[in-house]
Amino acid sequence: MRLKSPKPLYYRLCLTSALFGGIVPAFAQDSPKMDKLEKENQELRMRLDNLELMAKKEGILGTAPPSMPVKALSSTTLSGFVTASYFYDTSNPPGGVSPGYLWNRKADSFSLNKVKLTLASAPVERSAEKFDVAYKTSLIFGQDAPIVNSSAGTVGFDNLREAYIEMNVPVGTGLNVKAGELISLLNYESGDGGAVNDNFSQGYQWFYTGNGPAAGAQLGYTFTDWLDVKVRLQNGMYAGPVDNNNSKTIMMALGIKPCEAAWLSLVGFTGRESTSIDVFQGVSLLGGSKLGENWNVGTELDYFSYKINGSTSPVWSTGGWLSYAFNPKLSAAVRAEYLSDPDGVDASGDPLGFPLNGGQDISSVAFTLNFKPLPQIKIQPEIRYDHTSLTDGFGKQDNRVFIGAGISYLF
Repeated sequence: MRLKSPKPLYYRLCLTSALFGGIVPAFAQDSPKMDKLEKENQELRMRLDNLELMAKKEGILGTAPPSMPVKALSSTTLSGFVTASYFYDTSNPPGGVSPGYLWNRKADSFSLNKVKLTLASAPVERSAEKFDVAYKTSLIFGQDAPIVNSSAGTVGFDNLREAYIEMNVPVGTGLNVKAGELISLLNYESGDGGAVNDNFSQGYQWFYTGNGPAAGAQLGYTFTDWLDVKVRLQNGMYAGPVDNNNSKTIMMALGIKPCEAAWLSLVGFTGRESTSIDVFQGVSLLGGSKLGENWNVGTELDYFSYKINGSTSPVWSTGGWLSYAFNPKLSAAVRAEYLSDPDGVDASGDPLGFPLNGGQDISSVAFTLNFKPLPQIKIQPEIRYDHTSLTDGFGKQDNRVFIGAGISYLF
C-alpha cells in the first residue's frame, strides 16, 4: 500500500511514544505492566522505523539521495539537424550527375542531404587556475555523407564527421589542447551546408581550396581578446583519419578580432600529401564583418601550391559573401566565387565528377533566400549560375543554372 503522507502519523507515534515513556516510571514497581508497556513501546518503535524506511524509498522525506542517470550523460547535450532538397540542373548532365556541385549530386531528384547528430559535453572553460576537459562527436548520414565526412570507405569512419577530446591546461591564460578527428581550419563556409550557411549549395572553395576532417592534435592559445593562435599537426592535407604515408602536415591559424563586429583568420600550411606530391603548401585569408544591424559580409582568399615531380603548379581562389536581414525571419544572401586550376592538379578527375583535364577556371554566383517561420525550421530557395572554361566541363555544356530549394529542421 502506497503511503501518501506519513508525517501526521509520524508525529502521533512520536507523541504516543513520549507519553508511554512518561508513564513507565509510575509503574516501576508493577513488573508485569511495565514489561507489557515496554513491549508495546518497542513494537511502536519498530513500526516507526518501518514507516521512515518506506517514506525514504518513496522519496517523501527527501533524506534519501535522488536516483541519478548515467553520470556520463548528465552533462551531455544532443543536437543536430535534418536537411532535404530538390534542385534542377538546366545542363541535363549525363547520368543526371552534376560535376563539381554540392549538395545535390543527382539532378532533378529529391535528396535527403544530411542527418547530423552531435553529442557533446559542455566546452572547456579557458582558465589559468584549473584543468578542464570536454569531448565532442558528430555523425552525418545521408547523400552528402561520402563527401563531408572524414573518409567514407575507411572502416569505422563512414559516418564520422568529427570526434575529439578537448582540455584546458592552466598555463598562462589557459592552453587549449584538442586531439582526435578535427574539422579543417580552412573554409569560410561550414561543411554542414544550408543548415548553417546563408547559401544552400556549397561553394567550389569549400572543396577544392579547402580540406576535410583529419586526425591530429592541436594547441590553441589566446593572448588577448583580439589575438589568438592555433597550431595543428595532422595526417596530411587529405589523408583523413588514417595516414597514407610517413609525412605529416602542419597548419597554423592566426586569429585577429579588431573589433566586436569583425574577425580575420590567416591560415598557413605545409607538408607532403602522398608519395606523388613532393611538397604541398599554401595560405588562406578568411574574414567577416557585421555592418550595422542588417548587413553581413565575408571573404575567402586561397593560394595552394603543388610541387609534383619537381614541377610547381598553383591553384588559387577568391570568394565573397553578402547577406541582408529584412527581419528576424527573412534574409537574402549572395555568394560569388572564382577558382583557377591552370594545370589541372585540383579540379580534375576528382570525386565530384570533373573529368581528367589539363586545367580550367570556374566561376559561380548563387542567390538564396532564407526563411525561418519558426526557430527550428529553415527554408532556402536558391538559384545558382556556374561557368567553366573547360569545353563541355559540365557534361554537355560549360554553363549551367540550378533552381530549387532546401529545407532544414534544427534541434
